[in-house]
Amino acid sequence: MGIISLASGNSCWRGLDYYKSKKVTKLNKINENEYLSVVKGTKNYNVHLDIEHPRKCTCDCPLANGKRIICKHIVATYFSAIPEEATNFEEEQIRLQEEFEKEQENEYNEVIKCLNKMSKQELIGEIIQVFDYGPEWIYNDFVKRNLY
Repeated sequence: MGIISLASGNSCWRGLDYYKSKKVTKLNKINENEYLSVVKGTKNYNVHLDIEHPRKCTCDCPLANGKRIICKHIVATYFSAIPEEATNFEEEQIRLQEEFEKEQENEYNEVIKCLNKMSKQELIGEIIQVFDYGPEWIYNDFVKRNLY
């Protein structure tokens, strides 16, 4: 597993922001897979990045200190050490968002097709099902829109 796959989504996005804001200072390459850095945050945090063994990464921030957590400071250091990974991460997120939006649009269009094929009585039955088994807010929103 890699740095990005072990980090939370929030750590990835915040790490990208730190990378872009140039908060990684004193980036030193120890060897092909290891780096040391200082990352400016609430205070300066010391990061040891081990790309080959991500669970060996360390940061002295409150979230990661003494734990095997990939924090935003480690991610920012990773992106600073290998900038093309930051680009890859952003491009992948854009692709996934576009894919998600296309799936949502396709699902919406399928629902519209189904609804257009239904009789008034069938539609009423489906709406009653939604009110009976759907979340409370659907009913409340419907009542508000149609009573006032």
